[in-house]
Amino acid sequence: MTSAWINRETQRYPVAVLAGLAGALAHPTPGWAGLAWIAPALLWFGACGLRGPEGFRYGYIAGLVHFLVLLRWMRHIPFPIGAYAGWVALSAYCALFPALWIRLGLRLNGDDAKTDRPTGGGASWLFGAKAYARDAWAVRASRLMTLALGWVALEYLRSLLLSGFPWAPLGVSQWRQLPLIQLASVTGVYGVSFLVCWSSLALGGAFLSMGLRPESRWNWTAEARLPLMVTLLVMGWGFWEVMGYRRLERQANPKTVRMSLVQPSVPQTLQWDPDEQGRTFTKIENLSRQALALEPEVLVWPEGTFGLTETNYSRMVALIGKNGPDWILGADDSVTREAGTRDRPGVVRYNAAFLRRGDGSMPPAYWKRRLVPFGEYVPLARWLPFLKWITPIGDGFDSGDRPWTFRFTGGATAAPVICFEDVFPHGIRDHVQPGVDFILGITNDGWFAESAAQWQHTSSAVFRAVENGVALVRVCNNGITGWWDACGTPRDLLGYPDGNVYAPGVLLITVPMGLPRTETPYHRHGDLFAQGSLALIGWRLLRTVRSKRTASLQG
Repeated sequence: MTSAWINRETQRYPVAVLAGLAGALAHPTPGWAGLAWIAPALLWFGACGLRGPEGFRYGYIAGLVHFLVLLRWMRHIPFPIGAYAGWVALSAYCALFPALWIRLGLRLNGDDAKTDRPTGGGASWLFGAKAYARDAWAVRASRLMTLALGWVALEYLRSLLLSGFPWAPLGVSQWRQLPLIQLASVTGVYGVSFLVCWSSLALGGAFLSMGLRPESRWNWTAEARLPLMVTLLVMGWGFWEVMGYRRLERQANPKTVRMSLVQPSVPQTLQWDPDEQGRTFTKIENLSRQALALEPEVLVWPEGTFGLTETNYSRMVALIGKNGPDWILGADDSVTREAGTRDRPGVVRYNAAFLRRGDGSMPPAYWKRRLVPFGEYVPLARWLPFLKWITPIGDGFDSGDRPWTFRFTGGATAAPVICFEDVFPHGIRDHVQPGVDFILGITNDGWFAESAAQWQHTSSAVFRAVENGVALVRVCNNGITGWWDACGTPRDLLGYPDGNVYAPGVLLITVPMGLPRTETPYHRHGDLFAQGSLALIGWRLLRTVRSKRTASLQG
């Protein structure tokens, strides 16, 4: 390791740390959303003057800090060794994507091929920054837009590779900015990520040009004009969409469904403890009594067991009474496969959501389709059976093979999803079938104590409502329980803003049903924007590699 490498590269690491922290803190909690408009510029322009491998290491440091801070809630999983190992391993994997973004940007810009740069840390940064500022506006604008598309492409890849982990993309940090996030109804959350990243880079480039080319008085404004104009147009259109939805809701005067949502707030360790099953059930039974006293049409429990034995199930049926409200609950479902079927025979278990109607009938359950690796199944367990010994789940669950809908007695139709299924943009589209009034998410974030996990999970889930143009109802073990309309507006939340969102409680909500709606472009076409970004970046990279190979052969 040479002193030149130390001077040039390691002096950038404080900038990488700051960029990683800014990106993480833009997400809840604390949710300082404005930092998301700074982090990409800080990350990219901090890499000025680096070569490709150096840029990869710099980006990896930023990514590692970002995900270690963002995913710090994983430490609360009640298996300390596995929790810390999983936290570090997942952060180390996700950090590859910011590193690849820097490496990709340097490659596409040709920065890694320049050999005439100084070797000193400050001198090499100034060399790269001046090289950027000297370029024509069109070249700079093209580079920044390509970088923003590259950001989207890598976020999309992260949602797909190794079963996918689309947790907290950049755009999700803006989940409270209602006019802005209406863009997700067209492009998905990735369009919001693009706009934030592009604007951040443009503003960073503008400040850089202003400092390095003061003789060009108005040159620095050129950087920011186009993204600023696009952002203002998106905000104006989004405001119109939000106001239009509210006018539609008032004019349509739709029928509604009254739902009592039960949040028991039972720690995960108690759900597993056989000695606590009685007290756990008594707790949720008492909360259900309070919920039923509100005379709902639907009673909803979150994902989890909560001591629901056959005897206790009968107690709940008696409590609900004949012709009482419908009841949604989460529980395991076991099915025996016969020998000779395409799948392996034997008893298989599913993480399921059940609907028991007021008349006692029960339609088929919804089986969770997307399982949590090492939480609900063990990847590669057939080839590496020892992995089962380091996880708490035993044989785990099988995944369901279809979306499902629940039709309530009062006429409302819900699309049930379980646990973290609602953080996958591409996973929810086929759940929202014609006639669905809302997405119903039941989840158990009690694994993570009272942490940022509940808020980060919620902020991602809200985008599924905007993308698909339907309301979202969420019922959680310990936060955040409530409902959001099709524009992502929070309508009723348990314990917010004055109470404790993690505490046990009951929330009565009234959700409209049968609202006239137009299918959103995202629901119709899916991740076309993200897929187009990936294809464009792949084509640009291929063309760059071919041109460099041709130049080397000619040389």
